[in-house]
Amino acid sequence: MSNPNPNPNPNPAAPLAFITGASSGIGQALAARFARSGYRLALVARRTAEMQAFADANGWGAERCRVYGADVADINSIVAAGQACLQAQGVPDVVVANAGVSIGMDTTEREDIDVMARTFALNNTGVAATFHPFVAAMAARGSGALVGIASVAAIRGLPGHGAYCASKAAVVAYCESLRGELRGSGVSVVTLLPGYVDTPLTRENRYAMPFLLSPETFAGRAFDAIVGGVSYRVIPWQMGVVAKLLRLLPNGLFDRALSGRARKHRQGGAKSGT
Repeated sequence: MSNPNPNPNPNPAAPLAFITGASSGIGQALAARFARSGYRLALVARRTAEMQAFADANGWGAERCRVYGADVADINSIVAAGQACLQAQGVPDVVVANAGVSIGMDTTEREDIDVMARTFALNNTGVAATFHPFVAAMAARGSGALVGIASVAAIRGLPGHGAYCASKAAVVAYCESLRGELRGSGVSVVTLLPGYVDTPLTRENRYAMPFLLSPETFAGRAFDAIVGGVSYRVIPWQMGVVAKLLRLLPNGLFDRALSGRARKHRQGGAKSGT
């Protein structure tokens, strides 16, 4: 395999990107995009073997890329990964809280309340726990970017998506709060709302996915937003327009429009629902 990395042995002072959910999909595409711009990488996920294989395939040695195993839904686990990165690689220039899960739920089912709790543990508490080890160090340095990956699903609740939509709306609100707290510190907070991105998870969806992007296309646009200092962006912009129109739609019309929409699969063998 030819090495797509033009700079396999970067300067140790090269900028560093810490990315969760880096074992597949958007996370790996973001890692590749940052690497092409000369960043060192700290890649985080539970599946360390997949991340290491990805790094090896790209010819990234230990000076270029380090892999950290962590469960983002476990606060102590992801905080420990962040602390290990600080010790081994220094303070990141960009931290991307990308890890997340999308599972359908039905509030009439008792087990789906547990699904909702796990969704919030990963999609919300996990974002804050990902940022936690780095906030003080970045502020002391006076620079850095904290990036929360939300979703266009944050803008309106979708039937069968209660856990996911609510959790992603909370990511938007949390990042907005954190941005205000860090105002004047030199640390930026970036909220990105992907539309539909072609990943193994979205391929199981049972409904149309307009403006579907490849992970690589999304990663390129996300990178531009992050380094450009954007605080909030829907990617692609067309989904942002659709989302704003849906937000303006009266509740009665919105509910009627979605009444027959297929729902995402629930967890386990039950495939009814979303």
